[in-house]
Formats: sequence, structure tokens, C-alpha cells
Amino acid sequence: MDRKAKELVGIAAAVAGHCQKCFDYHYNEAGKLGIAKEDIAEAVELAKAIRQAGANGMDEFVARKQGRTTDKE
Repeated sequence: MDRKAKELVGIAAAVAGHCQKCFDYHYNEAGKLGIAKEDIAEAVELAKAIRQAGANGMDEFVARKQGRTTDKE
């Protein structure tokens, strides 16, 4: 994997993992490597979707454990 790909993965992991310091580091490194803002935005959006899927899955898991079918009951 080249350095640009690693920085985009780092950005996505930082967003998904809620690590502001990590995001700052990888964002700055991406800038030094000349990674396009559009590519960074795409990595961020992917991470946000992954993070949301995990949150939704956890909500459903907790609801099932509590004997509910949805978190709105």
C-alpha cells in the first residue's frame, strides 16, 4: 500500500474511531502528500457510514437483549 492510501485509511480510521488527534495527524500528512480534498472527503464519508452502521448494529443488539424489537419501543 502506498503512503497516500495509508493516509486515507488513517483518516477513515480516525473518524470511525473518534480520534481527533489521529485525524489531525493524518489530515496534515495527507496535505503534505498532495492528496486531493475530494479524496479526503470520500474517506471521511466512508468512515461516517461505517461508524453509523456500527452504532445502528449496537442499538439493535441492545434492544434485542432487552427483549425489544426496536429502540423506539
